[in-house]
Amino acid sequence: MTNEKYIHEFQTLKNFFEKYCNDKHKNQKKITKTLRYNEINHKLELLLCDDCYELIDYSLDRLNECPHEIKPRCRTCPKPCYEPVMWKKVAKLMRYSGIRLGLTKIKNRILGAK
Repeated sequence: MTNEKYIHEFQTLKNFFEKYCNDKHKNQKKITKTLRYNEINHKLELLLCDDCYELIDYSLDRLNECPHEIKPRCRTCPKPCYEPVMWKKVAKLMRYSGIRLGLTKIKNRILGAK
C-alpha cells in the first residue's frame, strides 16, 4: 500500500480508538508511538488508557504486516490476520466509534450549513 494510504489507515485507527476510549474509559495518558513503513518513520500521538493502547498496538502491528498491495477492509479480507478474540474486541470498538463519529460528521454538516 502507498504511504498515503498507510497514513490514512493509522489515522483512522487513532480516531476510532480515541473516541471509544474517551467515551468509555478513564486514566488516558499521552503516548507517542513511532511507526515505520516503507523505510519511513511516522510519528503518532495517542491519548489512550493502557487497555486501549494494547489493542491499538496490536492493530497497528497487523496493519504493518498486511501482505496486500491494495489493502482490503479487514472484515472482508480473504486471509484475516487478527486472532478471533482480538478481532471481536476491535470490531466492537469500531462499531461503537464508527456510529458516533459518523453522527458527529452529519451534525457538523447540518450546523455548518445554517
